[in-house]
Amino acid sequence: MSDSSQNSVQVSAIIPARNEQAVIGACVESLVGQAEIGEILVVNDQSTDQTAAIIREKMRTIPQLRLLETTELPAGWVGKNYAVSLGAREAKGEWLLFTDADAVHEKDSTAKALTIAANENAVMISFSPEQVMETWYEKSLIPYVYCRLGSKFSFAEVNDVRKTMAAANGQFLMIRKDVYGAVGGHASVAVEVLEDVALAKRVKGAGHRIWFGGGKGIVRVRMYRTFSAIWEGWRKNLYPLMGSSIAELARECSLAVAPILAILVAAISGFLFTKSHTAAASVAVIGVVAFLLSYGEELRRNGFAARLAIYGIPGRLLFAGVLWASYHSHRKGKLEWKGREYPVGTPGASK
Repeated sequence: MSDSSQNSVQVSAIIPARNEQAVIGACVESLVGQAEIGEILVVNDQSTDQTAAIIREKMRTIPQLRLLETTELPAGWVGKNYAVSLGAREAKGEWLLFTDADAVHEKDSTAKALTIAANENAVMISFSPEQVMETWYEKSLIPYVYCRLGSKFSFAEVNDVRKTMAAANGQFLMIRKDVYGAVGGHASVAVEVLEDVALAKRVKGAGHRIWFGGGKGIVRVRMYRTFSAIWEGWRKNLYPLMGSSIAELARECSLAVAPILAILVAAISGFLFTKSHTAAASVAVIGVVAFLLSYGEELRRNGFAARLAIYGIPGRLLFAGVLWASYHSHRKGKLEWKGREYPVGTPGASK
């Protein structure tokens, strides 16, 4: 805890939680031992599971832990944005650390963020967390999504004060409280489900310096634990993340499926030309090997293990499918997430 802080709290950690009983305990415990964090505010967003009970039990032994409760969601707000805005209003820290209930922080994550802020003269620090993946569909879809995001949101361009590009990840987003208030806080992005990117744009647009980078070894998350959750989660996010336009939809779907179609066409053409199943199979094998090598290199550039390339074909098919579903959700005018329905006008989503 910083002695120089006027209110003796250097960082306030704020965790929105809606039905997070499976993960909230590990998140809180990963923040407790960090000396820079003077308080941990969990905002229970009308959970129907044991989330609140878990926090109340932990409050018995963690004095800096507080539980806040939301009431009925006001019109014009996305649930997460309203929850974190309540946390920010109660926070005493010079810095606000917004993090998700499924994030697990290394013991020096906040110290590293503060060091970067000092070295870069930045008022907002955000990390793209290390992804924990256990099922085939996580290993298929998530790495490919992040490869595509890496092509659209370059860390170097985001961190360049001469560039207008701005981005952040709400799973670890730390911002100076005075700047947060000056740009309007989450109230200024109340209808944005991609609130992290929207807030970063407001901060950088106001002339402040932001810093965004990889979070491997700093913070990790397992975003979705079931197929239905991963489908619903990316369905609300993916279309706006990829550009919110028909042209980008067509481009991204084409990029995803083109290598697969090329392999199929080459194999069929090989058979038609030679009348040999062996020749066709050989062409297909060569195509698949070339694809795996190329995708493995792309994965390495984006911080993933090259061995995940074996999930590349199902990953691309899943990506195209969920992107199309995301487009349809936005086109029909409503988004669904964690039992709530939001009218479009909420252009994207963050966890």
